[in-house]
Amino acid sequence: MSRRFPEDVSYMREALVLARRAGEADEVPVGCLIVSNGRIIGRAGNRIRREKNPAAHAEVLAIQKAARRLNNERISGTVLYSTIEPCAMCAGAIVLARVARVVYGAKDPKTGACGSVFRVIPSKKLNHRPQLTSGVLGDECGLLIRDFFRRRR
Repeated sequence: MSRRFPEDVSYMREALVLARRAGEADEVPVGCLIVSNGRIIGRAGNRIRREKNPAAHAEVLAIQKAARRLNNERISGTVLYSTIEPCAMCAGAIVLARVARVVYGAKDPKTGACGSVFRVIPSKKLNHRPQLTSGVLGDECGLLIRDFFRRRR
């Protein structure tokens, strides 16, 4: 685990706004943004149901936007903020995109790939290992997800 930076809370609050919007659109409320040199270059909320696309996770969509903005499939030196621990698919995309650091809020005990279920980030077997910071606004991020699923049941 890497250390927290003062800007982590501020960026996570912005990711929470995206997560809430996704929840209002009947998506699982996950928000993600990508920062490069103090500028947000990619942001998204889940759009799985809207796009009828199982790969339309907030992290994947934000990575795609950042890559287009940088005109490069690698977004080296960036920081990805997600309200929830990335799943295996998203963690794989993060590694392939060469994101430098991942910051997430709530752990995901069902599909988390940063240590909760799998350990894709960081894995010594992979050629790129992003730094990892967890638990930033974790209670608030976790509550958003739990409330969403509680209302659906």
